[in-house]
Amino acid sequence: MSIYLFLGVILYFYMIFWYFISVLKKRNDVADIAWGLGFVLMAWLAFYFSGYSLIALIVNIFVTIWGLRLSTHIYLRNRNKGEDSRYLVWRKEWKYFYLRSFFQVFLFQGFLIFLIVYPVIFINENAPSNFNIFYTLGIFVWIFGFIFESVADWQLKNFISQPENKGKIMQSGLWAYSRHPNYFGEVTMWWGIFLIALFLPYGAFTILGPLVITYLILFVSGVPMLEKKYEGNPDFEDYKKRTSRFIPMLPKS
Repeated sequence: MSIYLFLGVILYFYMIFWYFISVLKKRNDVADIAWGLGFVLMAWLAFYFSGYSLIALIVNIFVTIWGLRLSTHIYLRNRNKGEDSRYLVWRKEWKYFYLRSFFQVFLFQGFLIFLIVYPVIFINENAPSNFNIFYTLGIFVWIFGFIFESVADWQLKNFISQPENKGKIMQSGLWAYSRHPNYFGEVTMWWGIFLIALFLPYGAFTILGPLVITYLILFVSGVPMLEKKYEGNPDFEDYKKRTSRFIPMLPKS
């Protein structure tokens, strides 16, 4: 059996498991916790069934750090709160809610995980045991993206925790140069992993992974949803005029 088919089957049952958790807890936002952990699961299963290589080990450690940090961050953010507003709207509006949740939230999310994690599986399956100096380019790009995302999330968390900032728009730190610096960091990490795969035979085909995550964040579930949330807010509209939408740039005067 192909490793891709095997991992696809495992991922299918993994998402079914989380679907039943969502039904029991009556909150679909557990899918956001399942997201990061799904990448970790795929990475280490690919490593186990592909054999050892140093660069695969490094990439899997990177994915684990990112996935665990993201899932923990989301869990702590949602703990002791109601269901995330995005999912709550669907719960109220969708006809045949549980059926649509199964396919549209959980199985579809599993499909997206599989597309995005493709470079990681490819590296695990094809990387030689020796270390190529060209891998360092992708490693440095990933580290830069991870630091960027982590610092942006930390700055936002501190800002929100201050009572005097309630209802205000975060506009300082990295947020002065990009309206979504955490998303920029996340996308950068996946391009870093692609750069590692690029130096393997046929690695260029794994560009599908970073293209999918970039498209999702820029045009589907990331930036557009947050921009819409604050649309019409005078402070945000002013911030929007001065600050780059995604790629960090010096703010306009």
